[in-house]
Amino acid sequence: MADLKVHGFWYSPFTFRVLWTLKLKGIAFEYFEEDRYNKSPQLLQYNPVHKKTPVLVHDGKPLCESMIIVEYIDELWPQNPLVPSDPYEKAVARFWVRYVDDMMSPVLPQFFGRFGSEEQDKVIKDIWERFEVIEDQYLGDHKKFLGGDTLNIVDITFGSFMKTLVGMQDALEVKILVAEKFPRLHAWFNNFMDVPVINNNPEHEKLVAAMKVFREKLSASSRE
Repeated sequence: MADLKVHGFWYSPFTFRVLWTLKLKGIAFEYFEEDRYNKSPQLLQYNPVHKKTPVLVHDGKPLCESMIIVEYIDELWPQNPLVPSDPYEKAVARFWVRYVDDMMSPVLPQFFGRFGSEEQDKVIKDIWERFEVIEDQYLGDHKKFLGGDTLNIVDITFGSFMKTLVGMQDALEVKILVAEKFPRLHAWFNNFMDVPVINNNPEHEKLVAAMKVFREKLSASSRE
């Protein structure tokens, strides 16, 4: 049996990806929760370049960056495959993975840090523009999942963003994933959340509560 360990933050969309992949494949692992403000010596040893989570440690060898880890797991344990085997489909999936990652990095910090401001309205508008691209260009054929009838790496990537974003909208009482505006995207998200491994990992209420606390800390620090 492989010795597998994961270091992560339970509320991080990047950690979601790795945990979901392992659980979808039924692979046993040991999880180590990190403190964002007091990272363990092990984490700093395993990821000395970026000093970030998630980190997968397989038989003592560390791997960093969530989608690199997901593809590594998928190649090593082929059950319930997430990466398409066809070279063209694989390339298309990787294109959309990059599109989602390019969307996440600038959007999440701005959205959470600028609630109630004009800048936040601009961020939401930018999110909607990107939603429209996915709605029209990748969900145009009414697929159950982004990968078709089964989950693939694009679902894992975009789903981690959407689970976080829906947690934020509920914590901050704003509307982003509007069913009437994005019906196919809304239907996809419901299908995605119906997957047992995804639905309560982490629990939505726990995620919303954590985001409310984080938001209060940001507001307090901005008033000092």
